[in-house]
Amino acid sequence: MPYKHNEDRRHKFEKPHYKVANWPEYNAALKRRGDFTIWFTEEAIAEWCPAQTGARGRPTKYSNVAIETALFIRQFFHLALRQTEGFMNLLARALKVEISIPDFSWISKRSIGLPRHALSKALDPGSVVIVDSTGLASINSTTPLPGRFPDV
Repeated sequence: MPYKHNEDRRHKFEKPHYKVANWPEYNAALKRRGDFTIWFTEEAIAEWCPAQTGARGRPTKYSNVAIETALFIRQFFHLALRQTEGFMNLLARALKVEISIPDFSWISKRSIGLPRHALSKALDPGSVVIVDSTGLASINSTTPLPGRFPDV
């Protein structure tokens, strides 16, 4: 029988067992892993839907800031497109902001022309992401926040 051919060598190595020695530190590290702060400025919310350009063709429904924000959240949390849309709806409800959220197909189509953000690689636990009219910005936990944002 072919499945019995290597049976004497099949389970040679035992699976490693890891033991947590310091539970309070381990629990604190798990809590810090999920620490994430994001702020939307009033200018970014105002520019969420771009102004009419007067050019021929279908007008864009969402600005580049809206698509970049969705792509960043997708990349940071490793979400699928539909999950990203749901998370953005959750953010809009939590912020109590009346903005329309890009559909998963809009995110997919518009993501081709936008540059990929390397912000998620630079984020440490406790970092702050700011969405303003110029786009996305990441501030490390050791860097002081600009004056218009409250301290964390």
